Amino acid sequence: MSIATFLLYFFELLAAISAITLLFIRNVFYGALLLVVCLLAIAGIYILALAEFLAVAQILIYAGGILVVIIFGIMLTSKISGKPLQVSHTNRVAGIIVGFFFFSLLVKSFAMLIPTSYVVENTTSLTKNTYQSIGILMMSDYVLPFEIAGIILLVTLVGSAVTASYIKPNE
Repeated sequence: MSIATFLLYFFELLAAISAITLLFIRNVFYGALLLVVCLLAIAGIYILALAEFLAVAQILIYAGGILVVIIFGIMLTSKISGKPLQVSHTNRVAGIIVGFFFFSLLVKSFAMLIPTSYVVENTTSLTKNTYQSIGILMMSDYVLPFEIAGIILLVTLVGSAVTASYIKPNE
């Protein structure tokens, strides 16, 4: 077994274990941390699949941006109530049935998408042109949406900091 195969199995196992553990954990903060582990493991799989741009986007957008906001919201919520946010699991049987339904649907859809033969192409020259063209497009044609998203994130961060400063814990 090569090191790449070992790493692929490691990242797949890490993502699966963190996702399954996420289903049974009661503390929401620990659930958000498990989600970070799952997203980083998926980014590792993207790197092994030679999709470095997707891996960096996965880390920056999901693990770095959205989950920071989720963790901040969880910490702010626990500051208001003075106790950690707990989730009670109800309707486990219905959840398991729905989960198996969606899992079988996912397996069936992947079975239809698997090609019968694999063709490996040389992607070294394509990779450099793809990154370069994405960068040029982001800083020329799509610079306005890029800057608007940055301003919206900045306003959100300032607003959440101001909101957190007004909230006093229950004494």
